[in-house]
Amino acid sequence: MQTILKNKNLSPADIKKMDYNTLNELCDEIRGLLIDTVSKNGGHLASNLGAVEFTVALHKVFNCPKDQIVWDVGHQCYVHKILTERLDRFDTLRQENGLSGYSRPSESKYDAFVSGHAGISISAAYGLAVAKKLQNDDGYVISVTGDGAFSNGEIYEAMNNAGRSGTKLIVVLNDNGMSISRNEGALARYLTHIRTSRGYFKAKNVVTKALGNVPKIGNNLIRAVSAVKRSIKYKIYDSNIFEDFGFEYLGPVDGHDLETLCEVFERAKSLKKPVFVHIDTKKGVGYEFAENNPTKYHGVSKFNKSKGIGASGESFSNVFGKTLTNLAESNNKICAITAAMCDGTGLNPFAEKFKSEGRFFDTGIAEGHGMTFAAALAAGGMIPVYAVYSTFFQRAYDQLIHDAALEKFHVVLGIDRSGVVGDDGETHQGIFDVAMFKTLPKVTVYSPANYDDLIRTLPMAINDEGIVAVRYPRGKEDELSAQYKTQNLSGDFIGTGNDIIIVTYGRLWGEVLEALELLKDKNLEVSALKITKILPIDKNNIEKLMGYKNILFYEEGIEKGGLGESYCSILIQKGYNGNFKLRGIRNFVPQAVMKNSLINLKLDGKSIYNDIIDIKTDR
Repeated sequence: MQTILKNKNLSPADIKKMDYNTLNELCDEIRGLLIDTVSKNGGHLASNLGAVEFTVALHKVFNCPKDQIVWDVGHQCYVHKILTERLDRFDTLRQENGLSGYSRPSESKYDAFVSGHAGISISAAYGLAVAKKLQNDDGYVISVTGDGAFSNGEIYEAMNNAGRSGTKLIVVLNDNGMSISRNEGALARYLTHIRTSRGYFKAKNVVTKALGNVPKIGNNLIRAVSAVKRSIKYKIYDSNIFEDFGFEYLGPVDGHDLETLCEVFERAKSLKKPVFVHIDTKKGVGYEFAENNPTKYHGVSKFNKSKGIGASGESFSNVFGKTLTNLAESNNKICAITAAMCDGTGLNPFAEKFKSEGRFFDTGIAEGHGMTFAAALAAGGMIPVYAVYSTFFQRAYDQLIHDAALEKFHVVLGIDRSGVVGDDGETHQGIFDVAMFKTLPKVTVYSPANYDDLIRTLPMAINDEGIVAVRYPRGKEDELSAQYKTQNLSGDFIGTGNDIIIVTYGRLWGEVLEALELLKDKNLEVSALKITKILPIDKNNIEKLMGYKNILFYEEGIEKGGLGESYCSILIQKGYNGNFKLRGIRNFVPQAVMKNSLINLKLDGKSIYNDIIDIKTDR
């Protein structure tokens, strides 16, 4: 039963008034609220369950919003939202017009910086700290960074700048041994090594307290011991990368011991310099299902909290992973790469089957490295298939151009979560990849509308040349689209007459089919063009479209630089004098249920139907 959380306007000021017994009760209540809310709304569960105590401790010790917290990644900030005057709206988490699942300054004065992509928090926190310093603001800035983010290169660029700057900056490493999938690589092993060396920190506390009690000479003894502190640490840790960057290192600390956390945060405040606080947490703690399988409970749809998450069923990601696994059985040159998203991109079957052969690679949250690594595998004669979410692939654009496309290496890209992604909101919408690929010469892009399209196009991508991307949406195939068998992947024309034609690609084909169903009793001549191989643009499509009086192009991607603009430009250059209407996405897309997002963007079947009726009404 909730008692403390009855205060629906809970604020950091309330936390400061509570004793440790009350705060520990609060932590238990928060865990119950997290499980209740995420089971109903979906969201990131395991990471937030592990962040409860240290978030409470941060608000006990620091003074937000004067002191600013930057979350990396922002999906671990649910507890922060509960404690910062948003408890009364927490049931709207990830809902349309509700609380974001990430930190968002436009939502609350307590959110310092947007952080939907990993690795940016130290850069952002350092910038905020320098801004405070230049304006004589004595507030603190705290970067809360997950250990998975330390596989991202920007972290080290930021530490290199911030560590020896003398700026009052505190970095909290939430080390749970995972990012989304279990961490891979040398840094993960390094953090494991430090996690097993807690004896140093505990011993230091005992010795410092004892020496401080020695009359008259206690402080002098502490200073003398501090002079050899670094050498003692090196004996225990072998080395400390964080101190090498210039940070004062505190830790590892039990991330679920509230009182110790507060003591360490107070110490970090007193140093007034770059400080690195290393805390050890357990992902999913407090909910047995999540503790036993934190990867499965990282990002979830709504579920029955008493039974846990059931089987996820078929999805574009799963079909991609199974199809690739089947192809790799008969082709030992195929390798698969992911950036800390093995489960999310459907590559678990591939990893289980081929990791022992050395053909599966998880680069961690290092999308740029993954792209260059894939290009080099191709240069060495392999066929790399790099599966990555569309929103994260944006980070690899430079490497795509200079390391892969320039030398025409054959790399296959599985662009997952392309188009609108729903309740993850602005930072995760996959709406920019087509515009990116369009800038490259001689690139091939497939955009399957259903599982059958995906199963057919992936082998083509494997056997093709150069950069080949297969982009597919989040979730399941549309029911109407699932029944459709594509005849011509370059351009499938259906319908008769030359009056109105609807043109689209990818998931929106299901919406077009819905519009056509609605139009059946209107006695209108409406045709449609389904494009699966969207790049390069097929000249035959252009020639046939020239004969239509009205072309309506629908695109689940950014309008500027998108495919529709190219079709319009080519048609005009060829002398097209009919009406061309383009409806794409013109702005960042806020969180909402997937179908509602399409309705709001007027990309749903009913909106397409209404556009057709409007054309007829205007005549």
